[in-house]
Amino acid sequence: MALATFKGGIHPPDKKELSKAKAISPAKPPKRVVLPLVQHIGAPCKLSVRIGQEVKMGEVIGTPEGFVSAPVHASVSGKVIAIGDFPLPTGRMVPSVVIENDGKEEWTSLKDNPDYMKLSPDELKGKVRDAGIVGMGGAAFPAHVKLSPPKEKPVDVVILNGAECEPYLTADYRLMLERPSEVVEGLKVLMRIVNVSKGVIGIESNKPDAIEAMQRAVAGEPSLQVCALEVKYPQGAEKMLIKAAVDRDVPARGLPMDVGVVVQNIGTAVAVYEAARYGKPLIERVVTVTGEGIREPGNLLVKIGSLVSDLIGECGGFRSEVAKVVSGGPMMGFALYSLDVPVTKGTSGILVLPEEGVVHAEDFGPCIRCGRCIDICPMGLMPSMLSVLSEKGLYEEAKDYNLFDCFECGSCTYVCPSKRPIVQLVRLAKSMTKP
Repeated sequence: MALATFKGGIHPPDKKELSKAKAISPAKPPKRVVLPLVQHIGAPCKLSVRIGQEVKMGEVIGTPEGFVSAPVHASVSGKVIAIGDFPLPTGRMVPSVVIENDGKEEWTSLKDNPDYMKLSPDELKGKVRDAGIVGMGGAAFPAHVKLSPPKEKPVDVVILNGAECEPYLTADYRLMLERPSEVVEGLKVLMRIVNVSKGVIGIESNKPDAIEAMQRAVAGEPSLQVCALEVKYPQGAEKMLIKAAVDRDVPARGLPMDVGVVVQNIGTAVAVYEAARYGKPLIERVVTVTGEGIREPGNLLVKIGSLVSDLIGECGGFRSEVAKVVSGGPMMGFALYSLDVPVTKGTSGILVLPEEGVVHAEDFGPCIRCGRCIDICPMGLMPSMLSVLSEKGLYEEAKDYNLFDCFECGSCTYVCPSKRPIVQLVRLAKSMTKP
């Protein structure tokens, strides 16, 4: 049977062999954590602690001020030693709380629920909201918002995104291998919240052992299925995944709920299960630390707020002269200007690229109208026109070419023979205009 896929896309080397055999291991407890109060799309949290205050693991330190927001919890027990503006991996300065770890790992009281599937959908959604769970694939959209579709947009299927199409990253792959039952239980909770009877787990076919593990986990569950996807980037993008898995086309500027779908990440599903079963807030996540420039690539279970420098040290440090350290993957990640930035809820990987593996394009050329970017754009856009208009400062005119339908996957930049920074030009145009 033909594998499910979408039109367009590219095939960069996946480089997953560096870390895919490395089982998830707990990272060493950090001496201190830096917890940004903005780790999600939406309104920032309101500070709820003060300097000198003793906090326990799982205690709320930032309360949401709007519906599209998510609380932030202490990931270690200890004392609040600083409150101020600290940088995110993107370089943006945001209000943050610094906690010095006392090493006691004392938890705040959590509410255990062995019969969590007997709770009402609203009670389960409340647990997801209170746990501060956001999309852990990178977008960091508050999970409870996705699980609150309006009545005029009924949802009939939940899709779990196990594609992990971004090169190098293997965090979701390891979760599917090591904790498949928790992934499935998380999917069941999500399905109960939105009251649907069909769940699909989409996994790229280059992960046959993960497909097999998840098929065993859903055996005897007629409402759940595993969908093998063609290996192609960006197969894991929401709209591409929906097209591949259930053959529905999300309209321009539309959302998955417009076609009756809710999409969540594998890591998000595990966090949802832990919140429903144990009342555990999102204070840690699996991060792939990889790349040819790191001595010992691996998959670490990391406290939110740990510094990237700590993870680099835990994986043996740099192997050689390093050109770039990227938060995320090579296609959609952000190059870091400092290693003293924290892991956030949306940090899926830390990628270390050595000098010998990076080509420095000193300058880029003009668009030669070859059309490669148009051929491979998964959204059917004209990236060449978007980049030319942005380069000339014609930002409003770029909107006529569906500027805001671009989700910045980077495929166009990857194939451009003139080495044009198309994604960066698109981001510039978006920042200079409104939808």
